[in-house]
Amino acid sequence: MANLKEIRIRIGSVSSTMQITSAMKMVSAAKLKKAQDAITAMRPYSNKLSELMNSFSGSSEDKSFSLKRKINKVLIVAISSNRGLCGAFNANIFKEVNNLKSKPEYKNSEIHFLTIGKKINDSLSKTEKIIKNESELFDNLNYQNVSSICENLMTYYLSHEYDHVELVYNSFKNAATQIIKSEQFLPIPVSESNDSLKMDYIFEPSQESIVNTLIPKSLKMQLFKAVRDSFASEHGARMTAMHKATDNASELRDELKLTYNKARQASITNEILEIVGGAEALNN
Repeated sequence: MANLKEIRIRIGSVSSTMQITSAMKMVSAAKLKKAQDAITAMRPYSNKLSELMNSFSGSSEDKSFSLKRKINKVLIVAISSNRGLCGAFNANIFKEVNNLKSKPEYKNSEIHFLTIGKKINDSLSKTEKIIKNESELFDNLNYQNVSSICENLMTYYLSHEYDHVELVYNSFKNAATQIIKSEQFLPIPVSESNDSLKMDYIFEPSQESIVNTLIPKSLKMQLFKAVRDSFASEHGARMTAMHKATDNASELRDELKLTYNKARQASITNEILEIVGGAEALNN
């Protein structure tokens, strides 16, 4: 059994750790509320815009963004976090990226990466080719900064530098649950059924001009939603991880206190026995 001093040191260390994890949990909870409100507010607009684009782009004469072509080069946009201590949040992204690489349609393709987040960049940079790291985006997350990244992706696709662009990120469901998503970004997936076109839409000035204007906006919104989803998921995962860590530290501290009390009681008992034994020896 460890001596009393060692147990006291461990109790102090565990208590300090518990204070840190509890503080991180509260910080993530405060940030999560704001991030959750932002992603919840923009989802209906983003989903409807993507739905319209998937339908309209199939009937548009300009197939620049929707025409499928032979996949020779693939660009995977992997979104993670800049910091750790958020459970399996970043590990799940890395696992999904490895699953994507083994897809049959990518078998003979060259795969490159664009990373958003230091953690996934550190993991992939050891073995994969990363054309750009946009980790600083989280320092100032707004629509304008995401738009510039999206414009680069569209340029890569239109210039035939890449034939397929895929997004990999954590979608926010609730504070305890994040869903790994892999979305086709370019070419724009065309809906098989054109039910939307059967509705009585009036296009002004024309369907072609409206589609060509909305496509870049829709792609920017899709990427912005993915980054916002990942940002909210990160804080949810960290809050959950820190909550569990705080509970575990509390249990460990209680166990150490019990061990300390037992050791202290045993020490006192031994001292009493030594005193009684010494007194008996003197009497004899």
